[in-house]
Amino acid sequence: MTTLFISDLHLEEERPEITRAFSRFIQQEAINADALYILGDFFEVWIGDDFRCPFTKKIIALLQQVSNAGVPLYFMQGNRDFLIGSDFCSAAGCTLLKDPTVITLHNEPILLCHGDHLCTEDKDYMAFRKMVRNPEWQRVFLSKSITERTSIARQLRDHSKAETQEKNYEILDVTESEVIPYMEKYGVTTLIHGHTHRPRIHPLKIKGKTAKRIVLGDWYTQSSVLRINNGTYDLSSTALT
Repeated sequence: MTTLFISDLHLEEERPEITRAFSRFIQQEAINADALYILGDFFEVWIGDDFRCPFTKKIIALLQQVSNAGVPLYFMQGNRDFLIGSDFCSAAGCTLLKDPTVITLHNEPILLCHGDHLCTEDKDYMAFRKMVRNPEWQRVFLSKSITERTSIARQLRDHSKAETQEKNYEILDVTESEVIPYMEKYGVTTLIHGHTHRPRIHPLKIKGKTAKRIVLGDWYTQSSVLRINNGTYDLSSTALT
């Protein structure tokens, strides 16, 4: 059987085609998998576990299909949905993973992360990340009304999109020089992450050993899935319909 990895769906009500693709993925593949790992930016924005609407309830119900089928379901926060917490995970039937986390699959340690903290050349983003990951910032934000939080989240998202359009390719990507020391720190030869929306399996060498960095793709125009089965790695995409 197969272990599945996805990230960067950026689910939102305004993009129903992504929700439809995710629903097909759940029903046709995920409910029969060994496990499903979601490595962040599952939602386009998340303003707190106390917010519920028909759309979020629909997504939770889809995730429940996986957990109710007995498939282990794991979730890691991304830069868009870093406020997802235990209430959401309890409702969906998933286990919240720390970023980063090392898992063992087919007797191999594999390092999982969302990937945004490796984009160290993007100084503006790193400063923003430090601010919003501060527990005090999150406490103050979550104490505001749903209306206030929605407005703040929209402003932050619009600002982020505007800044991204002005930055070059290299700044927005993972800083290559960070990768191997990061993998050495955790004693792994395989790293899986998302965030950059640039799906690829990058071959590496770490102290003479064959290694790889696997970047998961986004779901804007295709569904990007990594399938690991008996030590083989298949990263592929299917066009949304």
